[in-house]
Amino acid sequence: MLWGVVIAALLGLVAIPWYGSLSDRVGRRPLYLGGALFSLVFAFPFFLLLNTKTALLIWLATVLGVNVGHDLMYGPQGAYFAELFGTRVRYSGASLGYQLASVFAGGFAPLIAAALLKAWGWPAVAAYMALMAAITVVTTLLTPETYKRDIQADDHRELDLASASVSSGARA
Repeated sequence: MLWGVVIAALLGLVAIPWYGSLSDRVGRRPLYLGGALFSLVFAFPFFLLLNTKTALLIWLATVLGVNVGHDLMYGPQGAYFAELFGTRVRYSGASLGYQLASVFAGGFAPLIAAALLKAWGWPAVAAYMALMAAITVVTTLLTPETYKRDIQADDHRELDLASASVSSGARA
């Protein structure tokens, strides 16, 4: 397992920047969605490959899971998340979303997975992974493509909120 992670990490040194660069040409959303869809359909095959107890198949599962599922989302993620917000709140918006997801989804995931594994075995962990990927698919479908937007322009929704805030502050 350790060698599978080492191989995936080394491949990630190339894959993540390449996916980020690719997102500059084809868009953030299609790549992010592709990684989420791959993670969704690969959740059960991942565990089936691990359960073979064959080193090459374990390495293959790890490399596919990390370098296709994870890295395909992680490469465009920084630009995608930042571009979802207007210039006035870009850093705060992207950071808040990322940090809260890390705490609530990533932070508790090992505890949830361990409890599921103990109670119902690996299929429950695979189902949990698939559920998390499905949530990612749905939320990605609900967010707009951002890569061709003018990142210097203020978002009209942001300006409306800012003017409403100033108006209510003036009345107080």
